[in-house]
Amino acid sequence: MVGKIIALRDMDNFSRRSSVYVDPECDKFFEMPLFIAASTTDMTTKCYCWQFSPGKEPALRSFTEIQQLLQQSKKRDVKSILRENSWPINSPIRAQLWPLLCAQHQTKQNMLEGFYWDMVHQVFGTTELSEKPIMLPAFVDPAHCITYHLTRTGRSVADRIVNVLGYDCPDITYSPVLYPITSILLHFMSEEEAYHCLASLVGSKEKVFIKQTKLQHEVTWKTVMQIAKKHTKNAVTYFQRICPGVKLERVFMDWCWWILAGLPFQHLVRIMDCYFHEGIKVLYRIALVIINLFHKECQSNNEWSPDNIKNDIGNALIKFCKKIPVSPSKLLHAAFSIRGLSSTYISRIFMKTEMILKSRSVLNNGGSKQLVKSRSSDNLPTSQSQVNIQMMSHTLTIRERLYTETCRNLLFTLWSWLPVRITMYQPVLLYTTEEHGCSLTTFYVRVEQHEPTLMMIKTCNNEVFGAYCSSRWFERNVKDDKGQRQAYFGTGETFLFSLYPERAKYPWVGIENEKDLGHASELFMAADSKMITIGGGEGQAIWMDENIRFGKTDSCKTFNNPPLCPTGDFEIRVLEVYGFDGA
Repeated sequence: MVGKIIALRDMDNFSRRSSVYVDPECDKFFEMPLFIAASTTDMTTKCYCWQFSPGKEPALRSFTEIQQLLQQSKKRDVKSILRENSWPINSPIRAQLWPLLCAQHQTKQNMLEGFYWDMVHQVFGTTELSEKPIMLPAFVDPAHCITYHLTRTGRSVADRIVNVLGYDCPDITYSPVLYPITSILLHFMSEEEAYHCLASLVGSKEKVFIKQTKLQHEVTWKTVMQIAKKHTKNAVTYFQRICPGVKLERVFMDWCWWILAGLPFQHLVRIMDCYFHEGIKVLYRIALVIINLFHKECQSNNEWSPDNIKNDIGNALIKFCKKIPVSPSKLLHAAFSIRGLSSTYISRIFMKTEMILKSRSVLNNGGSKQLVKSRSSDNLPTSQSQVNIQMMSHTLTIRERLYTETCRNLLFTLWSWLPVRITMYQPVLLYTTEEHGCSLTTFYVRVEQHEPTLMMIKTCNNEVFGAYCSSRWFERNVKDDKGQRQAYFGTGETFLFSLYPERAKYPWVGIENEKDLGHASELFMAADSKMITIGGGEGQAIWMDENIRFGKTDSCKTFNNPPLCPTGDFEIRVLEVYGFDGA
């Protein structure tokens, strides 16, 4: 490997015109392309950038300035800089900037030096790049292995990266965008750096970058469709009118390929500048602008007349993106000028769509429908879940004064209410007032980083009720884009339950109602140093004080539940919180 030069971009496909290399088959693919080579010595890779006639550049913010702002946690300032600074496509800043932006989302502890190459050796038995084709992992979509003119060696490097990522992250089951993003990263950095960037994006907890399952993939395009119906209403109505035989779903299923497979590379690179900092919401905004621009062109350009696009509007959209009539700067400006498209709003639509799909237990798999089941037909847990429940029934001190068989029946009932994916995990007792004391501070220390959690309360009157909490309690500290803490957090997967003396489950009201029920219907979880609340809107379903001694329960709009105990006010005898190992 010593001294070996790896040319990542295929320069054979370019001809030189006025000191600018251009793909002869697509003149707009690069305005001023960058040729990157990687010189590998002792497994350390460096990038070399050759610029051609750069000319006079406008004053742009430097990497050092952005690095200092991130060190000072001034992420909003960084967001503004990334949106406004149009670094040329051949700017060397991205070789440092992109790894820095991705690293801020890293959740694992710092990887030891050489970690990636150790993984390569573990997977392939050698760090030498094989000349033979590498079989891609199952989560890659072969139809969308976009390489953006990487050389054959560059493509082999991309293949190797996604294989190692799949080995290190076995939970990834379907992620067609991973390969194109890998290819984009390799234009600006080394193989090892590209891997670490991807690992940070995949593992990010606070922001979403890359969907990793078929369910998430389906929820994402349906979320884009729902947002488009509101924010590009005229365009969506127009497409439905001229293509009555084409389902709208078929158009939006390919929304990410409008961007990744359609837009010119210089547009894509500028989008990535913002995406690596802000997350997938950037792509949502770009998709809306594309829809609006295409709608306008359809009305003024005969190339996109109804007769020309009605039979294949999806393919027409991608062709339009290849010839998009605006610059990267104007595209981003239009995207970030869309009002009423906050992260909170997008998350709410995504969460609602996800819950509707999960409640129906259906995944869309290439047009066929498969029922996703981990329970038997009589609604009992599978054998593995029964083992988990058995373990719970031995540890739950809340079962005191209840017959063992009755307790087991209650637990079977509770387990049947859990989300299907959670039923395969081992429950772990995180916190109990009987062992850890009655302190909200201790509660947070032991519980706040776990997701999801199961909270069970037994009152001094022997009532047993609680809640399945879908999000980490740590999110009480998360700040929004304006730097303010959000009062409520959580998702529509949260639900309430009562086990004794009545058995009942109270799911989120939005699961079976696709209408906008208002803010009060989405008050899932709230907490601070003085209290914990679950459910809101004209009452709180569960409220507990800072000493975890007294509480109250009311009906609320979020879950449309009655009070969980007859008196409303209650004294806590035992509070237990369970996590799920591996979830």
